[in-house]
Amino acid sequence: MENTSTASDTPASTPPSAPGPIRPAVPPRRTAADWVWLVVVAAAVIAFGAFAGVLGPLLAIACDSCQDGIRGPLRFDGVFAAVWGLVPLVTLGTVAGIFLPRGGARVGAYGLGALALLLTVMLILGRITA
Repeated sequence: MENTSTASDTPASTPPSAPGPIRPAVPPRRTAADWVWLVVVAAAVIAFGAFAGVLGPLLAIACDSCQDGIRGPLRFDGVFAAVWGLVPLVTLGTVAGIFLPRGGARVGAYGLGALALLLTVMLILGRITA
């Protein structure tokens, strides 16, 4: 004999199971447009990281009223430590985070904000250590 029971054959006393939150097991696949957008964001992060790493210290130690165009005693350890240490790490970490499955443009925005903050800190340290 075959088992031909249907849903109406189940006892009426059993309550239906409560639906839980629907979570996809795998994140949705990225389209070509998503990849192009992420590459544009990554290029913007790399460009701003290069700007902050190369021109940031030069802007920090520049002086309009100084004779040679550079601030007095060279006590810029904090500026150069921030440049040579943090800016490349933040830039590479942001670019890597952009391409992770749960990363994306949000990680790029946080990375750009962190690079802008580092650039601001470099400029402030350059003005203070004159």
